[in-house]
Amino acid sequence: MGPIQVLGILMRDTTQAYPLAQLEALLGRHGIRVHILNDGLPVEQLDVVIAMGGDGTVLRALDLMPGCPVLAINFGTVGFLTAGESSELESLVARLLARDYLVSERLLLRCRHPWGTSHVVNEVVLRSSWRLMNVDVYVNDAKIRTIRGDGLILGTPTGSTGYLLSTGAPLVMPDVNCFILDGINEYNFTSRALILSPESRIRLHIPQLLEKQRAELFIDGNPVGELTPGQELHLDRSERRVQLIFFEKNYFFHNLSSRLSW
Repeated sequence: MGPIQVLGILMRDTTQAYPLAQLEALLGRHGIRVHILNDGLPVEQLDVVIAMGGDGTVLRALDLMPGCPVLAINFGTVGFLTAGESSELESLVARLLARDYLVSERLLLRCRHPWGTSHVVNEVVLRSSWRLMNVDVYVNDAKIRTIRGDGLILGTPTGSTGYLLSTGAPLVMPDVNCFILDGINEYNFTSRALILSPESRIRLHIPQLLEKQRAELFIDGNPVGELTPGQELHLDRSERRVQLIFFEKNYFFHNLSSRLSW
């Protein structure tokens, strides 16, 4: 990452008190212009983004500015993707300006669905609104199984500490290139999470639904739409990468311990 000339700030919400004046003064002394980001509004080219919030704010920043390094500072609750706490803001920014940091590049999923194409940081969730549903799973054009349960999750290593964690799927270090497929409350005692190669092409097919049942698609926690019988999702590796800034070499294990009590 080169010299920082223009820096974006994305806040979790407008109800918290953020030290914007302090931050802008600190950055201004280094000749850095500050751009306050708002979802849905045009954004100029930025050198780095500071996301002040929890993991949801981090995902918003990565979606708003794909390809731009993001420094996440925890103003939320868990904040597993964050590099430090709000109380450390000044020291973290000082280390950023001194180039005392490392950049973690993350693998993304590409999901082609009936409403377009999405690039996924954490996970794709296909979930039944009522009763068990069947989902046919194909990998590289070969049907490998039918998942019967409340739905399924296909996630990235970054997503292994998110929703996938609640299914009992494995924790995966962020520099491991793979995808994780797991059912949600499967009606099958032998069900296990499946680790897939990043070159895998995954197809999810809904053969049928009960009357009044809905198959709801969520991407990184956001609702996308409802699939009908016969519709499919096509998933593979995205050509995009996202970048997160951290300051400690063992940040992943540190966050497992401090955020998730591992």
